Amino acid sequence: MAIGERIRFIRNLRGMTQKWLGQAVGFPPKTADVRMAQYESGSRTPKEDLVKAIANVLEVSPLALQIPDIDSDLGFIHTLFAIEDIHGIRAEKQGDAVHLIFDGSKRTMDESIFTMLSAWAEQSEKLRCGKISKEQYDHWRYTFPEEDTTQRWAKVPSQGLSDLLVEAFKDQQKEK
Repeated sequence: MAIGERIRFIRNLRGMTQKWLGQAVGFPPKTADVRMAQYESGSRTPKEDLVKAIANVLEVSPLALQIPDIDSDLGFIHTLFAIEDIHGIRAEKQGDAVHLIFDGSKRTMDESIFTMLSAWAEQSEKLRCGKISKEQYDHWRYTFPEEDTTQRWAKVPSQGLSDLLVEAFKDQQKEK
């Protein structure tokens, strides 16, 4: 999720209007809602001091609004929090292990994401059971979905190509 989408998401969770949030961070009442709409739509990007001010009003960490850096520990955890918001995962602790649960019965995520996660789980299980090597597993991951054999993936033509084919078909029909 981009920063504007995160701001909108959390603002809505808090039950705030764009105008109220904009005024709370110091914008004049006349332009507060327009300015916040620009940030939420992505047409403008807030500078670091404004991100901190918005985070303060929303009562969240600035990291909860920013696009996380998955190479840092805090960025990684905030990435997981965003995935929880978007796709409905949850963390569960069982003994000394922590599991991320993508609940297929709730279908809070797109069907294709659940299917891809299922394919990943299948390959991971094959690796654990010794049915495939680490090299085969890595090859599967780094070429996904091109060489995934657990399901069928179709490449969708670009809109331009699709439009061209539709026009050619229409022209062919007119000739008949």
